[in-house]
Amino acid sequence: MSLTSETVNPANTSSRTNTPDWFGSIAALIGRLLFGVVLVAHGWQKLTEWGPSGTAAAFESMGVPLPAVSAQIATWAELGGGVLIILGLFVRFVGPLIALIMAGAVYFAGPTGVFVSNGGWELETVIAAAGLFLAAAGAGVLSLDRVITNARNGRKDATADSV
Repeated sequence: MSLTSETVNPANTSSRTNTPDWFGSIAALIGRLLFGVVLVAHGWQKLTEWGPSGTAAAFESMGVPLPAVSAQIATWAELGGGVLIILGLFVRFVGPLIALIMAGAVYFAGPTGVFVSNGGWELETVIAAAGLFLAAAGAGVLSLDRVITNARNGRKDATADSV
């Protein structure tokens, strides 16, 4: 998904100009920030409220393999992954990792319905979908991924096709 819009001159179809799609760029930034905050909050909860042993005990009760290790992976993937998503850094790597962790959460938690209030799968699947969307779309123009790509390509123009 490109966060720029291309204008084609009807007289010359090879003439294209990249102009920033500011609505799309800002919407992507806001979505990324909200998604990252949700991940950080969940990771922080595992780290500080439940603690490593409490999280591991919950994972053990659900039948998660290697609960102490799995709890650490989930905690730090959510906490660190959330920070990276907020920054717009390595989102094409972090997104699928989060989606995979959420797939495990759905599998091991054994959802009893759709709605989270009844132990359902809605929250985990929305988080997984957001991770997969980021993997496909990239971080967008307003991101550190963009800054790195532009620096690597020797460009200063932040309006080129998105990462």
